[in-house]
Amino acid sequence: MIDWRYTRHKGEKVIFDNPSLFNRLAAGKLVGLIVGLVFFFTIPLVWPSAELMLRWGVLLWYPLVGAVIGLVGIYRRHPVLQLPMPWWVRAPLVGAWMNFVLAFFCFPVLVTLYQDLWPSLPAWAAPLLLALEGAVVGAMIGAIATLTGGDGPETVTADQAAP
Repeated sequence: MIDWRYTRHKGEKVIFDNPSLFNRLAAGKLVGLIVGLVFFFTIPLVWPSAELMLRWGVLLWYPLVGAVIGLVGIYRRHPVLQLPMPWWVRAPLVGAWMNFVLAFFCFPVLVTLYQDLWPSLPAWAAPLLLALEGAVVGAMIGAIATLTGGDGPETVTADQAAP
C-alpha cells in the first residue's frame, strides 16, 4: 500500500518520505520509456510503412523528455521572469517545446505520417500536433515525477543531505 504523506512544501502529496531529484529522474525516465514502448509497438499498426529508425528514435526520445522534465522539476518559479511555475504548467510546456523542436528535425517524415492518417490536414499542422502530443505526455510524466519525487529546491538539498 502506498503511504501518502504531506511534505513541507505547499502540502503536496509525495509517495516517498523525502523529496528526491533521483526519484524524479527515475520516474520521468520510466514513464518516458513506457510511452516510448507504446509508440514503438503502435506506430507500425497506424503507419505500416514507417521505418525502423523512426520507431527506435521515438523509443529513445521519450525517456529523454522524461529526464528533462524530471530535472526541470527543481524550479518552482521561472528563473528569469520569477513567475510561479507549478508542475502542471512546467511539465506540459517542456514536453510541448521538446516535441516542437523535434518536429524541425523530422518534418518531412512527420508530414507524411500525419497526411497518411488525415489526408485533409495541412502540412503546417504536423508540428503543432506533435507539440500537443508532447504536452499531454509531458503532463503525465510531470504528474508521476512530482508524486514520486516532489518538486522544488528541496529535491536537490534532500539528496545532498542523505547519508
